[in-house]
Amino acid sequence: MVSDDVLPCYVVCDVSFSMNDHVDEVNAGMREFRGVVHADRRTAARVRLCVVVFADRPLVAHPLAPALEPAGLVTPRQESGSDFGAVFAFVRGVIERDVAELKAQRVRVRRPVLFFVSDGRATDQDWPRELARLTETASCPEMIAFGLGVVDQPVLDRIGTSRVFLGRDGVRLGIALASSVARTVLRPDHV
Repeated sequence: MVSDDVLPCYVVCDVSFSMNDHVDEVNAGMREFRGVVHADRRTAARVRLCVVVFADRPLVAHPLAPALEPAGLVTPRQESGSDFGAVFAFVRGVIERDVAELKAQRVRVRRPVLFFVSDGRATDQDWPRELARLTETASCPEMIAFGLGVVDQPVLDRIGTSRVFLGRDGVRLGIALASSVARTVLRPDHV
């Protein structure tokens, strides 16, 4: 018997030097998101959250787990690079592994959501190729970008093919993430 469907949600956060001034905002947004999810138990039961951080190299800061579990604080790194290509390749592997594990547990998996938090200033040149590889996979995530600080909007527009939010417009990260997840959970065709 297959259980209720779950929505894997990946928050991919740039923690390079250029994002140092925004890490507190990211952490506040993650707390706000958990608060919103906590208020809607039906949604909370269906959402799984994974946090990936990157600068010169990516790593999983919080493996895929129920969204109500504390994700820990995102911390800045003393690295100047923002290697978008490396993080897109890394996240592709993480998503494919997570989706396979969920399916092995006989869980119906919705199309993942990837919430990309950055100023959009990549330090590598080949990131568009890795972004294309990510979005062409069988587990292709819905891509949402959230820009903080002085952003490179054309880059974020290219990444956030579903939606782009900008902190400078007064949009709070936690609310943008919560509304994106809620919109996806409520769409029955998003499986």
